[in-house]
Amino acid sequence: MKLRFWILVSIVAVSGFSQGMLLPLIAVIFENSGLSSTLNGLNATALYIGILFVSPFMEYPLRKYGYKPVIMFGALLVVVSLALFPLWKSFWFWFVLRLLIGIGDHSLHFGTQTWITSFSPEAKRGRNISLYGLFFGIGFATGPLMTPLIYINEALPFILSSVLCLIGWFFLFLLKNEYPDAELGVNSFRETINRFSKALKYAWVAFLPPMTFGFLESSLNGSFPVYGLRIDLDVTFVSILLTSFALGSIITQLPLGVLSDKYGRRNILTIVLFLGFLSFTAASFLEHSHVGLWLCITFAGMAVGSTFSLGISYMTDLMPRNLLPTGNLLCGIFFSIGSLIGPFFGGLFIQYFESISFFNVIGTILLVIFIVITVFGSKTAPKAVES
Repeated sequence: MKLRFWILVSIVAVSGFSQGMLLPLIAVIFENSGLSSTLNGLNATALYIGILFVSPFMEYPLRKYGYKPVIMFGALLVVVSLALFPLWKSFWFWFVLRLLIGIGDHSLHFGTQTWITSFSPEAKRGRNISLYGLFFGIGFATGPLMTPLIYINEALPFILSSVLCLIGWFFLFLLKNEYPDAELGVNSFRETINRFSKALKYAWVAFLPPMTFGFLESSLNGSFPVYGLRIDLDVTFVSILLTSFALGSIITQLPLGVLSDKYGRRNILTIVLFLGFLSFTAASFLEHSHVGLWLCITFAGMAVGSTFSLGISYMTDLMPRNLLPTGNLLCGIFFSIGSLIGPFFGGLFIQYFESISFFNVIGTILLVIFIVITVFGSKTAPKAVES
């Protein structure tokens, strides 16, 4: 079980690296090529369109073929797509490749999340999911550091990322395949939609933190590099800020997971969301101070960098065990919705609202979700039993 857990979180770290690299890397390449911020943001949404497209079809192959084949398919699709980027620098070609990476990443994350939540005992669930988030965060934190390599060779970051993903893919052969809890009626699309409805009834409030994190991650990595260049921050400092946010989330990922096991997922979620709101609001006043901005972004990462993993743990607490695959699928869907909104909305905002700080948008989103979870989270039923 230990070997399985560490292989799964390691492949997630490699996936995080490729995601953390792609968003700012392509944003900077397109910005330097003179592409508008709106089209730049539109291209970044391809990853999340891929996730949303494949989501309704993921549960059936997982239940039929098991965890391992779904994860291996996703990881291999990411490897091939990354390797194809240097072949042709084109808006639509890269859009399609990012869409395929979205499909691959979602297969990988859906399989690993569901597998980990299914074999984790309740007393260690927060810890295990936080380690999952921690390893993803480590990968995601190092990804943006690849951006300055474009000044050596534009193809170099894509090749490095593809090779790393391929190495991680080979380790998956060491795993023994397993299957989720069996249940009849998963073959039809109508039954899938019915299960979505049941899962939303039990844990709708738990899907908001993954959506928030999706918006946060994609807007910071996909739109902030453009905003940063327009307020005269250089590419290296933008990369440092993105890495600092990710490192901040790494520092607190495990402690927050352990605290959520002890004091409750909802309580910890509301605290970190409010602290994130305060951090980004402060950043809006300090965006021309390198030290002040770095401190705000780092502290924001420490606060809200765990919202995705905390959201998954919260969902697992509220969801009947036989609906866990559906719940994990919905976490991915809500993450994708937030991620889709992030770069496109961020690009529009940068283009048409130059007098307002980009950080005010993120702070406002965090405040709204904080209020919703505070008001409605306490009304959500405790762990339910599916009838």
